[in-house]
Amino acid sequence: MSATCPTMPAASAAAVAQKDPQRVGLIAGWGRYPIVVAQALVASGAQVYCLGIKDHADPVLAEICHHYDWIGLGKVGGVIRYFRRHGVSQVTMAGKVHKVLLYRRFAWFHHLPDWRGLLTYYPHFVARRKTMQDDSLLGAIVEAFQTAGITMQPATNYVPELLVKLACLTVRQPTTAERKDIEFGWRLAKEMGRLDVGQSVAVKDRSPLAIEAVEGTDECIRRAGTLCSAGGFAVVKVAKPQQDMRFDVPTIGIGTLKTMAAAGGKVLAVEAGRTIIIDQPQVVAFANHNKMVVVALDEQGQHGAA
Repeated sequence: MSATCPTMPAASAAAVAQKDPQRVGLIAGWGRYPIVVAQALVASGAQVYCLGIKDHADPVLAEICHHYDWIGLGKVGGVIRYFRRHGVSQVTMAGKVHKVLLYRRFAWFHHLPDWRGLLTYYPHFVARRKTMQDDSLLGAIVEAFQTAGITMQPATNYVPELLVKLACLTVRQPTTAERKDIEFGWRLAKEMGRLDVGQSVAVKDRSPLAIEAVEGTDECIRRAGTLCSAGGFAVVKVAKPQQDMRFDVPTIGIGTLKTMAAAGGKVLAVEAGRTIIIDQPQVVAFANHNKMVVVALDEQGQHGAA
């Protein structure tokens, strides 16, 4: 408050202003990842101004962040106005957005776009001049933010420790047959990523069981379990070759392992340095208890352990 006092010398006012907490905007999707990011930002001394996406974000974020509000998927202008109103120019996005919701009947009435949202999405959903793939849609949103003077930052800039390191994380290491499934699945998943289709595949005996598309990783794993009742399959989840670390970064957590265990999956291979792992000690403990393998490979799919 003293920084606005008209009798304070200009130099003193500037010094106080420099001590003001950093303001960071957070657009929160589904899962624990936005919570972990918000907690890390608050612990660093930042003020977090958070917009939770309807039908996605955990309401507990309102208890963590300096200010919190809800927003629909179509309210691009509303997002920009919110951050401008609160003096926020640096924004990050964390958590999954269930794109499948957009294909439900009357979805756009629930997430009714504002004028800026209509202009942003029109080439994709109405004119069909551009695709509705993740990279295309998210790129359009980022461009709209940049035009308004808002810069999107990777959430991993604030929580770099969540990026999994090159290693076999579990006691059990992949067998020779499982390594061959991982190698096959890696090439397949990378190609699917290059095409911006999905990030995950499920493989058994070097045969693809399920390939992730709009439904998400968990549903891909469940479908693999339905098709391979004998179990023992491998799940490979990678970053796209053209991965933009500002959004849609591959993420795994205890929920991923529980879904795999229920479906019969035994091996999870991810990409080191470009995959987020939430609550790693719990993930590893669960995998070890269920005699599963969790391994992080380099960009070429090479193992971190012999």
